[in-house]
Amino acid sequence: MKLLILLVIVLAIIAIVQLTKVYELSRGLRKSREEDISDADNTLNANLMMVWMFGFFASVVYLYVRYADYLPESASAHGVEVDWLMNINIIGITVAFFLVNFALFYVSWKYKYDKNRRAEYFLHSTKLEMLWTAIPGVAMAFIIIFGLMTWNEMTGPASSNAIQVEVYSEQFKWTARYPGDDKEFGLANYNLIDAEASNPLGIVTKEFIAAKLESIDGQIESNEKALKQVREEGTYPVSYIEALEEKIYRLQRHKQRILELDENQAANGKSEWTVGADDKIVKEIHLPVGREVEFIFRSQDVIHSAYMPHFRAQMNTVPGQPTRFKMTPTITTAEMRKKENNDKFDYILLCNKVCGAAHFNMMINIVVETPEEYEKWLKEQKTFIATEDKKDAEAKDTTAVAMNVPAIN
Repeated sequence: MKLLILLVIVLAIIAIVQLTKVYELSRGLRKSREEDISDADNTLNANLMMVWMFGFFASVVYLYVRYADYLPESASAHGVEVDWLMNINIIGITVAFFLVNFALFYVSWKYKYDKNRRAEYFLHSTKLEMLWTAIPGVAMAFIIIFGLMTWNEMTGPASSNAIQVEVYSEQFKWTARYPGDDKEFGLANYNLIDAEASNPLGIVTKEFIAAKLESIDGQIESNEKALKQVREEGTYPVSYIEALEEKIYRLQRHKQRILELDENQAANGKSEWTVGADDKIVKEIHLPVGREVEFIFRSQDVIHSAYMPHFRAQMNTVPGQPTRFKMTPTITTAEMRKKENNDKFDYILLCNKVCGAAHFNMMINIVVETPEEYEKWLKEQKTFIATEDKKDAEAKDTTAVAMNVPAIN
């Protein structure tokens, strides 16, 4: 069977080659050139242009009808303006698309080749230049002005009664923080970030500064013992000794930065480390419906992008540079579940930047509920308390020394 198919393909190729040769011979007898096209062929191609145009436009209209609802329903106050602006853009693009393509196909049909007609040739037309510059310019100005108005509204100062939520991004998860009863966020510093000590955001408290310094002193002591052991044995390569020395130096620099942080706070007469004690760290964001929320975004490693499709909101999270926007949710999760006819529906915040191998896993649920439900949930959340299990923090170093294998963390 395969041999038969192969023979058919070979014979078909031979037939095509022979037909081509026959066509070349017949053209030579007619004394016509390859580039010469008959009026009949010109007319056929021009008419096919118009047939293709109508088929092309019909397919585009079908796609518009079939996939018109490409966005979920907006669930924020500013989302209505964003959708309106998006629709204006789509309408403008659609009108331009049909006009330009109609002109392209119509001109190709109308002005097909005619040996008795010569095209007019000119180098420049100021009127045409002004026309095709002014029209797009006005359209772009309209889009930019209204876009900036919407953007400024989203990123402008929040109202005095707005809820503040700090969202931290890191590979590959999100963490949110709410202020405590004092309605203020405690100071956060990257030098105090310690996942093992239940302080993934580096919130500054007096107790945690002391615990962190104690932990670093323990690590320095452990690594100094290991370095002494290595030098006494004299069997380890120089690169290993240098790595231990570098580790000790970095731990000492880390300790110095924390001491400077403590000294600066004392010099300024501030006690920001006490403010963060009642902050609340959560793994699910809750928002009250109808109340303005100000999001503050931070990143602990690379650039991420906080994207909330149902709230028409997106903001890059940049290491070392807080970013922010505000929005007011208008539809609760329970109401949206009814609208979507889906009991498992949840609003989500996801990462819209390809930030690494597990980028797909960066997602956190957002629950929009009534003000009463929100206040009840917030009261149930535990406040931040700086704790540290020193044994766990130093387990790696202790185990390594007991085994006579110096540890480099």
